[in-house]
Amino acid sequence: MEQRLTDVQLEKVVAEVQRLSQRQQAELAPEQVREILQELNLPPEFLEEAMVQLDRREALAVQQKRDRWMMGGFVGLIALSVIGFLVFSQNQQQMTARVMAQRDRVTLNQDNGGNLSTIRRQNGGEIFYRITLSDAPVGQRLSLSCNWIDPSGQIVHQNRYQTKEITTPIWNTFCRHQLGSEMPVGTWKVEAFLGDRRLSDATFNVK
Repeated sequence: MEQRLTDVQLEKVVAEVQRLSQRQQAELAPEQVREILQELNLPPEFLEEAMVQLDRREALAVQQKRDRWMMGGFVGLIALSVIGFLVFSQNQQQMTARVMAQRDRVTLNQDNGGNLSTIRRQNGGEIFYRITLSDAPVGQRLSLSCNWIDPSGQIVHQNRYQTKEITTPIWNTFCRHQLGSEMPVGTWKVEAFLGDRRLSDATFNVK
């Protein structure tokens, strides 16, 4: 049974036959090319080598175009990664910029809820600097540090630590320093930092 064509299919078939016919007319047989070369006083024996070189150049052009597309995609991927990192860093900075010290206290190991202004060396143990943060980023961890400064202005001890994963916007944290008989008497100072930003500071007397 012969296949029947619709009008639309017939138009497509006619168009394809015309395209193939035009392509065939545009293509020259090797003998025709050699005749043209002879008319131009060019050696026809170089035809095969010229065809090979032409194929190589076309293949190289295709490869270079593919390489440019790949390089463009790679550069675009890097650009997107950099933009993503910058956006993430900016969001992190905005979150940490809102963090404040709502309350700070100096206590010993046993905390009765007060704030000590005077500490005696013979008590021993550790001194705690307790800080209550506000607007802490829930689900994040914060990198904090503390400087313990003796009466001469020297930083004699530093704490660097990371909080646990924060679960509430109001978050309690602390840093500490060993209390000993070798500690100089006088007015001490402790400072708390979030990154390079000072959150709070307090003074206390050691006797």
